[in-house]
Amino acid sequence: MATNTPGQVFQNKTRVAILAELDKEKKRLMQNQSINNPGASVPLSRPNLKEFRDNAEQQHIAAQMKTALQHAHTHSSGFFITQDSSFGNLILPVLPRLEPES
Repeated sequence: MATNTPGQVFQNKTRVAILAELDKEKKRLMQNQSINNPGASVPLSRPNLKEFRDNAEQQHIAAQMKTALQHAHTHSSGFFITQDSSFGNLILPVLPRLEPES
């Protein structure tokens, strides 16, 4: 007899709750659609266009940062970090800390 770990029980409860919420939303949409426009099909939901653009832009910036960092490390002996800058810089040079001479 297999026993579930607390994590598996939590995941199963979460999954059941999500599916119940989706089913309730589906029924609500179908009722609204049949009341407002009998005979019409239920429109498919799609991701918000703004969210899609923001996500695509973030992925593009991350790819640019990675490329800029690789290029800087290849062609320079300095140290660089990826950092969003107010001035649009994708990477910033970092000066190493020098220990004081004793």
